[in-house]
Formats: sequence, structure tokens, C-alpha cells
Amino acid sequence: MSFTLSSLKNIRSLRAQARNMATEDLEEILSKLKVIVNERREAVSAQAAEAREKAEKLAMYRELMLEDGISPTELVNHLPPVGRIKKKRAPRPAKYKYLDGNNEVRHWTGQGRTPTPIKHAIANGQSLHDFLI
Repeated sequence: MSFTLSSLKNIRSLRAQARNMATEDLEEILSKLKVIVNERREAVSAQAAEAREKAEKLAMYRELMLEDGISPTELVNHLPPVGRIKKKRAPRPAKYKYLDGNNEVRHWTGQGRTPTPIKHAIANGQSLHDFLI
């Protein structure tokens, strides 16, 4: 909380500040504070009303479930997990075959970073089609 706001909470600080102000200014401040307090009260009562509505709906749904013989834990256990479920895709088949630095045959799907031996061969004039399986 800032110094200004904390001084508003202290009656002595308010009196000291008010000594230097005109009555009209104090009344203007008072009216603005009343507006702010009323806005805050309305917001709090609106939030409380929403919470009451939600609680009433939850109680109603619970009663409907119990009438149908469904327990809340049973319902929760049958819900799908929240969030996006990533499905694993099947591995892609290799499209290219090349020899690595140890003269071992390697395969590449054509996705991701180009293997260094293929990159060097393409730079030396070979075509990517030369490596097709």
C-alpha cells in the first residue's frame, strides 16, 4: 500500500492534511470516496450473487444425479482429462539412405535437420534424389 493510501487510513494524518484544505475540497473528496465505496459494494454484492447462483446450480445438479443413481465421484472418474491430449503419431518411414562418417548406413525421414553427409553431398553437386530409398 502506498504512503498516500496508508495516510488515508490514519485519522491523525487526515486531520493534518485537512487543516490546509478548503471545506469545498473536502466535500468533493468525500463525494468521490462515496462513489468509489458504492461501486465496490455493488461489485462485492454482484460477486456474492454469482457465487450463490453457482452454489444453487451445483446443489440442483447434485440432486438430479443422486436421483438418477449417479454419485459425484463416479461422474468425476468418467470425465476425460482436462487439457489437450497429445496423441502419439506413428513414426514416419525413412525416405533417404546415406553413409555416415563411419561408413555405416543411416536412414533419414526427410524431416528435421538435414544430416551432415547429405548436406555436404548436396553442396558438392549431388542431388537429394540420389539418396532416395
